[in-house]
Amino acid sequence: MFDAAPLLRDVFGFDDFRPGQEEIVDAVTLGENVLAIMPTGGGKSLCFQLPALLRDGVTVVISPLIALMRDQVRGLQEAGVEAGALTSGNTPEETDAVWEALEAGRLKLLYMAPERLAAGSALGMLRRINVSLIAVDEAHCVSQWGHDFRPDYLRIGELRRALDVPLAAFTATADAETQDEIVEKLFDGSDPRKFLRGFDRPNIHLAFGAKDGPRKQILDFAEARKGQSGIVYCGTRNKTEVLAQALRAEGHTACHYHGGMEAEDRRIVETRFAREDGLIVVATVAFGMGIDKPDIRWVAHADLPKSIEAYYQEIGRAGRDGGPAETLTLFGPDDIRLRRSQIDEGLAPSERRMADHARLNALLGLAEALECRRQTLLGYFGEQAAPCGKCDLCDSPPEVFDGTTPVRMALSAILRTEEWFGAGHLIDILLGNETDKVRARRHDNLSTWGIGKDWSRPQWQAIFRQMMGHDLVRPDPERHGALRMTEAAKPILKGEAQINLRKDTIRKATRRPAVKMMVSDEDAPLLSALKAKRRALAENARVPAYVIFPDRTLIEMAEKRPATLDDMARISGVGAKKLERYGDTFLEVLTGAVEELHPARRKLAGRDQGDIYDRLLEVQARLSRGPDGIDKPLTCSASQLAKVAQLRPNDPRGMEQVLGDRRHKRFGVAFLDVLRQAG
Repeated sequence: MFDAAPLLRDVFGFDDFRPGQEEIVDAVTLGENVLAIMPTGGGKSLCFQLPALLRDGVTVVISPLIALMRDQVRGLQEAGVEAGALTSGNTPEETDAVWEALEAGRLKLLYMAPERLAAGSALGMLRRINVSLIAVDEAHCVSQWGHDFRPDYLRIGELRRALDVPLAAFTATADAETQDEIVEKLFDGSDPRKFLRGFDRPNIHLAFGAKDGPRKQILDFAEARKGQSGIVYCGTRNKTEVLAQALRAEGHTACHYHGGMEAEDRRIVETRFAREDGLIVVATVAFGMGIDKPDIRWVAHADLPKSIEAYYQEIGRAGRDGGPAETLTLFGPDDIRLRRSQIDEGLAPSERRMADHARLNALLGLAEALECRRQTLLGYFGEQAAPCGKCDLCDSPPEVFDGTTPVRMALSAILRTEEWFGAGHLIDILLGNETDKVRARRHDNLSTWGIGKDWSRPQWQAIFRQMMGHDLVRPDPERHGALRMTEAAKPILKGEAQINLRKDTIRKATRRPAVKMMVSDEDAPLLSALKAKRRALAENARVPAYVIFPDRTLIEMAEKRPATLDDMARISGVGAKKLERYGDTFLEVLTGAVEELHPARRKLAGRDQGDIYDRLLEVQARLSRGPDGIDKPLTCSASQLAKVAQLRPNDPRGMEQVLGDRRHKRFGVAFLDVLRQAG
């Protein structure tokens, strides 16, 4: 059986697996076909990177974005792993280095975009380099009706058959239908071993708000989190530019990003976001997959996403480091009309349009929920959960009322006007407002004329929005957005069903106090100093800051204040290679000094062998002139002491082989005592 623990510690810097990782790593390492659905931030990449080091041959990683591949390759190289990517963004020198490592048999992970599989030479190249495993990141991209479909993902199943090697597919976003599609397209319908590791991200606070001056709502939300990295998603390109300018005017560091920008300008934004602390990117969904920045503290939607899967994936970009993160999603009737019309006016077959309406309904159900949002969200993905205590509805349970009467009035007005009008005109009828439009159509003669005067226009607007959110009415694109009743409305209209609505139509989430940083006031100055050092190292190496160390590692340093390299090696995220490369630098920030250690001892930092080495050194000092202190001085080399600590010979003969005859006679018995005491 493979032993992953040493590599987990020495390469990736973790003492333990995260929940669910270990059995996936075991299955992938053993060569099983695997489909793993894990929440964003759950450690998907480790589940194929670690098996790649345990298996012979090369692991080919199919990944959707160049930026994502480059970041993962940089991170692996920083940890001492031979990894490379063949992408259109490579310099000639980078491509040459990849080929050289492949030909020398050193490369363990080769990253490729799915589009590269279209080249006729790709299969021949992959056959030559001893591929032993295919790992597919963002596997939901194979779904032809998904929100991130990539046609070239359909070639991966053919590649698996041609190479006849196991395949491990990973995604954070896949409902039952998408899972079936992944199995069909990537595994030819033969069942892989499935791991469903839950969709809950308990560190993310969920909040929705009805639009009420949306620009100010977003600005207020960002102001309460000033200095933290965040993303604002917008429905249009123009809005990203306008809102980014508004944020800059309020003193934030912000930039926009959308698909209409030049490729070089988009790359500049991507690089800035990866490397800068506290930058806000205002973007369309073009700024999506491949964002690997672990310390995004908030995500806001200035407009309603198009589906619950898109919403889940977009908010999942926050808090990937496991620290607290916040979300806010604004929505209004115009959003609902837009999303409905996009579905109805699309070219998809009718059954697909029905499925897309159902997905939008799930998101609207989450937006208009009356109880814990996390329960509603997880319920959509087939999981049951208790109230979370970490969403806006748990923070402040909404006040509800029996909305059956006003909803029946509204439905009756729709019916009396033969489903030819939108909410504005219908509200005029219900309030008894004599507009030109009302008089021209004689709607002041209807039985519903003026029957809704107990509610104000803003209240009626909220009622109609909630009716759209509950899918009781839908805009009809063939009637210029006029509202039509759905089947779900008929039992209410007939008096056979009731419905509750919310009174508090404007969510208070925008004024919720921001989550504080994850360190005490006492540790905050030290954390700032550690971040400044990390930023300088990252700028010098031209890599994102988190490639040096993620936030959670610096936070642990600030809290635990390691004073030696042994202490530093026990900090989560500090593997052997990073300890060697950065240990002294960060210790100097923490203690003001550098610990002097022999190189042979430094390699044992943080391990049990390091403690054994120190005890051997003490024994050697005591016996260096013999047991009586009168013999000729004699010592072992540092490498000999390290060898004893690592090999742990358990008898005199084994000790003599390491130390030689003279040193064994002086130190052998005492060294064996040290090893026995160490267990």
